[in-house]
Amino acid sequence: MKHEKVEKNVGLMAVFIAIAISFGGLVEIVPLFFLKDTTEPVAGLVPLTPVQLEGRDIYIREGCHNCHSQMIRPLRAEVERYGEFTQAGELIYNHTFQWGSKRTGPDLARVGGRYSDEWHKAHLFDPRSVVPESNMPRFNWLFEDRVKSAKTPNKLRALQRLGVPYSTEDIATAAQQTEGVKEIDALVAYLQQLGTVITGR
Repeated sequence: MKHEKVEKNVGLMAVFIAIAISFGGLVEIVPLFFLKDTTEPVAGLVPLTPVQLEGRDIYIREGCHNCHSQMIRPLRAEVERYGEFTQAGELIYNHTFQWGSKRTGPDLARVGGRYSDEWHKAHLFDPRSVVPESNMPRFNWLFEDRVKSAKTPNKLRALQRLGVPYSTEDIATAAQQTEGVKEIDALVAYLQQLGTVITGR
């Protein structure tokens, strides 16, 4: 029988498996490049401000994404707990994505506006002062260190090359907007905008 030749030949079997997986992958992935929902920004989406962008980089630097995902899956339990599921169009300008799958802490995709700036600052200074059962570490140094504003224009320029619609004026004023800003304020500004494009509609 013909299938016996395939089953007994490891090399031939590997080739057929590779073809099957490649075809299946193409069928799943290629249509996404042509769907409006995955290639165009949702209504009202704007790029991060220079301060928010610096906050995002602090979020990444401190490893927040290792414990907090930013992607709500379209499952009833997730939507009821965290809010509307994540849509590709709201993340068009994100480089890199902070999706993740690890949830030592709660998902933060819709955390923007849920708590005050003061709550976030207290939580980052001493997590157990607001969430007694938290195992999150303290981030006290964020209250002392300031954003390196001289590097901000270069970050906007790099993102502009990737298709984020920053204007020449945005880049020219970026250093001025972040001058003297404490890292804690930048991080809180980033957290406060997460998910607000969808929930604000």
